[in-house]
Amino acid sequence: MAKKIEKGNFRNNRDQQDEQEYRVNDQIRVPEVRLVGENLPEIAEKVGEPIEPGLVHSTRAVRKWAEMLELDVVEISPNAKPPVVKIIDYRKFLYDKRKKEKEIKAKAQKTVIKEVRFGPNTDEHDFEFKLRHAKSFLEEGSKVKAYVNFKGRTIVFKDRGELLLLRFLKELDEFGAPESLPKLEGRRMIVVIQPKKMAKK
Repeated sequence: MAKKIEKGNFRNNRDQQDEQEYRVNDQIRVPEVRLVGENLPEIAEKVGEPIEPGLVHSTRAVRKWAEMLELDVVEISPNAKPPVVKIIDYRKFLYDKRKKEKEIKAKAQKTVIKEVRFGPNTDEHDFEFKLRHAKSFLEEGSKVKAYVNFKGRTIVFKDRGELLLLRFLKELDEFGAPESLPKLEGRRMIVVIQPKKMAKK
C-alpha cells in the first residue's frame, strides 16, 4: 500500500531515486485525461462517484480521486488526445514492469548456442561424431551453429561445404530446424539450427 500523502505535497514525498519514466500526478498539466484501468469499479466505489472506464475526465478530478486513495495518476499514453492515464501505485507499477522485463531478459539469456565446426574435406567418421553431438545439443534445448571453415585455397570448395551442411540439416530434421539456409560469411559457411520445440512456438 502506498504511504500516506500529505495535502499539498502529493508527489514530493515519493522516492525520487527511480528514474522518471512516465509523467505522474502534478506533472500531468493537460486539463483533461482519458481514464482507464481494471481497478476503476473499485475506485468508483471507494470515492463514491460513478467512473466509467475510457471516458474523459478533468485532470483535477482524477488527481483528487487518486489522492483520496493514496495512489498516483500515471500517464501511460502521452500521445493520445487526450492523454490516457491510470490511477495506480506508481512505485508498484514500476516494480512490476521491471520484474517482467527482467524475466523476459532471463529467458532470452537461457538460449545457449553450441558450435559445430567442419572442414570442407570432413570425413565420414568425423561427420557422424559431430552429428551425434549436435543431436544431443538440440535435445537439451540448445541452438546449434554449424559452419564449414575454409582455409586458404579451400574456399574453392564452397559448394562442397554447402552440400555438407545441407546433409547435416537433413540428418537433424527430426531434432531441429534451420533459421535460414547455409550462407557464406567471409571464409565460413554458416547455418544456425534451433531445437524443434523452439521452432513450434
